[in-house]
Amino acid sequence: MTIAGTLARFAVQTHIVDIPPLALERAEMCISSTLASVAAGTKIDSARIIRELALEDGGAPQSTVWFKNHKLPVTAAAKVNAVASDAAASDDSDMRSIAHIGTIISTASIAMAEHTGASGMQVLEAMVVGYEIAGRIDESLTPGRMKNGFHGSFSTVFGGTVAIGKLLQLNEEQMSQAIAIAATSIGGMAIAADTSCAREYHAGMAASSGIQAALAAKRGFKSETGIFEKPRGFLSALGGTAIEDITKNFGDSWDICTDMAIKLMPGAHPFHAVAEAAANAAIEGNVHPDEIKEVMISAAQMKDWMAPHHPTDLISAAHSVVYFVAAAIVDRGFTWKHINKESMMDPKIAALQDKVIFDPHPVPLPDRFTHRHGGTVIITLKDGRKISNTCRAARGSGPTGVTWDEVDSKFNHLMPLSGFDANRIQQIRESVRHFRTLSSVTSLTHLLS
Repeated sequence: MTIAGTLARFAVQTHIVDIPPLALERAEMCISSTLASVAAGTKIDSARIIRELALEDGGAPQSTVWFKNHKLPVTAAAKVNAVASDAAASDDSDMRSIAHIGTIISTASIAMAEHTGASGMQVLEAMVVGYEIAGRIDESLTPGRMKNGFHGSFSTVFGGTVAIGKLLQLNEEQMSQAIAIAATSIGGMAIAADTSCAREYHAGMAASSGIQAALAAKRGFKSETGIFEKPRGFLSALGGTAIEDITKNFGDSWDICTDMAIKLMPGAHPFHAVAEAAANAAIEGNVHPDEIKEVMISAAQMKDWMAPHHPTDLISAAHSVVYFVAAAIVDRGFTWKHINKESMMDPKIAALQDKVIFDPHPVPLPDRFTHRHGGTVIITLKDGRKISNTCRAARGSGPTGVTWDEVDSKFNHLMPLSGFDANRIQQIRESVRHFRTLSSVTSLTHLLS
């Protein structure tokens, strides 16, 4: 059997009784996180442009554009919502290679469920299975995909495809075809995502392409089901490794539990653990910025990241580990406020950025998963004292666990950016917290319109 066929069999034969409660809870947390991120991103120019284009195209009013009084076809609504989520750099991430799978499975699944009348439990089942298959494929692509310049959209598309396939009740042959179609549906260059609004454009393409792949397969469209393993196929083109692990040990663990990370601060997730280490060191040493001679970041994976100093907008701030560290030391933590211009122009943060250096000989990584290992920050003071702190995994991630208090804190901070009043926000929060009990997701999407 092909890899696509094996993945399809697992997807079709896995049902809610096979999924542990923690995985279902993480899916609910993922919905909360994505809604909050969309609320923060919906007014950003890139999200506005894609929304306007979709509205100009029009089409059947099937699914809600969140926080707006519009309905669009399922694929268009999911695309618009996914773009808004990623635009704010406040979505989710994956501990293996920072693919934003949660945004895609949330926006695509809820859009389709609103159209078909699916229940909350059916959506959670679809999301967990979709995340599992996208995660397994992307794990094989690590680190070749990023080294070759391809963005995470090359794997997140499978999350949307499989989740929609579950909601459409595809059989094994149809699901196999859907996965194969998805494998030839997406593009996205990492360099563009790191330096521009292409990051959120990729998310929109992954969400809409994933839905289209499942819909096409349901109608009988055929693709090459050996696309993963054949020469010049998906895995060889993207630098796949440990290919046999893609289809091993189904059900032993669940990627949405072990590797999904909810962003509890904005920006590129690989920097979150380093920012925590910086803040911890500053607190431990009761450090004042004027006392600092030098700040060293020691993390093997960071040498491959661009490190712009003095960012002036969301995109450059979200991709500057130097800014993360400087801001975390000055303000004893990196928070949502640091994406604002006021923080970027803070003279104390600006001055400290010029004192940040990188360890030329960091401890080598123990495996190929470069973003699972956090890093160390060493603050050297002018009097010669050194304060060091290491953080291997940021709060809100698989290794540290995720709590509802953390997720709710993010939700409460970002949701008012939607323009909704406190009563409506409270209703949405309660709906998400009890998502598995919803007989239809339309009770939630009605609140989002």
